[in-house]
This record gives sequence, C-alpha cells and structure tokens, in this order.
Amino acid sequence: MDDLTGFQRDLLVVAAGLDEPNGLDVKDELETYYTADINHGRLYPNLDTLVEKGLLEKAKADERTNRYLLTDRGERELRSRREWEDRYVDDVGRDDDDDEDDERTVLAN
Repeated sequence: MDDLTGFQRDLLVVAAGLDEPNGLDVKDELETYYTADINHGRLYPNLDTLVEKGLLEKAKADERTNRYLLTDRGERELRSRREWEDRYVDDVGRDDDDDEDDERTVLAN
C-alpha cells in the first residue's frame, strides 16, 4: 500500500466503508471531506488503479454502473495500514483529561 497516493488510499478507505458503492457514491462521500470537487477524470482512473492492484473488485451493477468491492487483499492492506498508523498516533484524539500531557508529547514529536 506504500505505492498508493493519498487520494488512492482515501478512495480505498471510503469504498471499504460503504455497502457496495458505485463510483459516484465514493465521489460524493469523499467530497464531504475534500474541499475541492472531484472530477470523473481523476476519480475513475484512480479506482481502476485500485482494481488493477487487486485491492478493489469492479462488478457490474447494471449496464451503466459499476460497483467497487473491497477484496480480501484490500482488507488485509487496510488492516495493516491501520496497525502501522496506530503505532504512531494511537493516543491522538483520546478524551482522557489525565492523558493530556501524553497527547501533547505525541503531537510535538
């Protein structure tokens, strides 16, 4: 997963979190986070890259619509990425007031 762009990782995360999304579902969800509109010329080539890498499967929903499903490999890669991130930011965002100094230390490093 280290060869993916940040945008591709975001696409993978969103596709994994939705129930059998089509491309527009993924686009709409990402646009709630991104400040700029996501055009089709950026969206679909990046979804295709995730399919080519075996992280998503493209399945026909109907004549005009494809669904993007997380593969077993995609799930493993996301899980591995999450474990890696947690090693560095596990304490960030905790609500425990007692750990406030620990959070500042993590963010300062």
